[in-house]
Amino acid sequence: MILADFLPPHPDRRWDYARQLGVSHAIVKMHPEVTGDAPPSDIDVLRRVQKRFAEGGFILAGLEGDPMPMDRIKLGLPGCEEDFESYRQILRNMGELGIPLLCYNFMAKIGWFRTSTDIQERGGALVSGFDRKLADHMPLTDAGEVSEEKIFKNYQAFIEAVMPTAEASGVKMGLHPDDPPVSPLRGIGRFLRNADGFRRAFALSDSPSHGMTFCQGSLAAAGEDLPVIAKEFAKRIVFLHFRDVAGSRDNFHETFHDNGPTDMAAMMCLYGELGLDVPIRVDHVPTLAGETNAQAGYAALGRLYAIGYLRGLCEAGDVPLT
Repeated sequence: MILADFLPPHPDRRWDYARQLGVSHAIVKMHPEVTGDAPPSDIDVLRRVQKRFAEGGFILAGLEGDPMPMDRIKLGLPGCEEDFESYRQILRNMGELGIPLLCYNFMAKIGWFRTSTDIQERGGALVSGFDRKLADHMPLTDAGEVSEEKIFKNYQAFIEAVMPTAEASGVKMGLHPDDPPVSPLRGIGRFLRNADGFRRAFALSDSPSHGMTFCQGSLAAAGEDLPVIAKEFAKRIVFLHFRDVAGSRDNFHETFHDNGPTDMAAMMCLYGELGLDVPIRVDHVPTLAGETNAQAGYAALGRLYAIGYLRGLCEAGDVPLT
């Protein structure tokens, strides 16, 4: 497997920490709100970020998250055809620059979502959590009510529009599960909330570029048997998110990577047995003492602990890690 970290597009101490931990591959979000630049449909924007990472000692292994505004695509609104072409250009640019992975989701209007970000975990570390009872009392988004079937049809149109370009460009697209795995969420249907949703999605295309981001935490919250579905989807897995949660789909919280219900060592060994030579990164880490104003799940110190734990599991399980 390829040890990667989710890093910002501009250098900061997280770049230093990653280098010091022996991480050589970077995953980055390229949405204009994050980069402060044009979308990566402009190849010069993507080239600059790739060069910046290279100068910092990293190989840019992939993009993650929406690389451009996606409402028209995910909601099937007028203008989506124009956006399909912009997305195809991003894929062409990635292919030209040799960036092989795009981790994406099809969560309309609301990305990964929590009702709390200050739940106390071990030793008072702070983690995020989701309580459906609280979410059900929240207002609809400005999109109103959108059915699961509508979202699925929009996804089908998206796959038909972009997957041939991804394949021609040599880019693997890793579909991320809905997080939290509930539907509807504030009026928006979500069909990728369990393994059945992925089976339905993958039936649309057998392209080798039509892959899966195997997010342990999202799938565990969905109540899936992780070893069983890892084996089922092994040929589709192009990216791994290493995290854990405690609770059920309607009420769960993040945990330290060594403090949840999943046998993390067994999962790491399984990935090795399955021969998964794909990027893996830790995700949704606790916020530790002294960290203030950190984005929930993405604080720096918790990542240090989680990456060290991941490396230790790989060494103990004799799982090759590059």
